[in-house]
Amino acid sequence: MPTYDYECSACDHHWELFQSIKANPILKCPKCGRLKAKRMIGPGAGIIFKGSGFYQTDYRSDSYKKAAAADKKSQEKKETKSDTKKTESKKSDTKESD
Repeated sequence: MPTYDYECSACDHHWELFQSIKANPILKCPKCGRLKAKRMIGPGAGIIFKGSGFYQTDYRSDSYKKAAAADKKSQEKKETKSDTKKTESKKSDTKESD
């Protein structure tokens, strides 16, 4: 439910009212009691982020998350294999030079 801004044209009183979109605008001013209140066109409300969901990746599907985890594991395995090959080649180089 949105918050609407109101203004009384009789007493120039301004206030906000939290009401349903389907509700009719209020006509009676809470300050002077006259039926001169008007609903104002406001800038709208800002977005308030609370809790998780700040990032696009928080809304990814489970299948996407599983595929990303599998891809990450395969990348780690490739890096580990290339590191092992480098150490083995260094060991063989040092033996040949002895």
